[in-house]
Amino acid sequence: MVFPLQSLIEYKGNMYEITSAASRRAYQLSKLNEGDTDILDEKVVSLAARQVFTGEVEFRLES
Repeated sequence: MVFPLQSLIEYKGNMYEITSAASRRAYQLSKLNEGDTDILDEKVVSLAARQVFTGEVEFRLES
C-alpha cells in the first residue's frame, strides 16, 4: 500500500496531532521489525498512516 494521500487531504482534524500519531506509530512498528525484516509487508510509514487514518490505532496527545 502507498501512503494514504487522499485520507490526508480529506482529514479535517488537527494536522499536527495526526502527523505526530503516525510518526510515533511508525517508530513503534520499526522497533517491532528491527530483528526480523519479514514481519511487515509494507513500509512502516505507510502502514502507520493507514492505521491512524482508519482508526485501527487510537491515539491521544499528552500534555
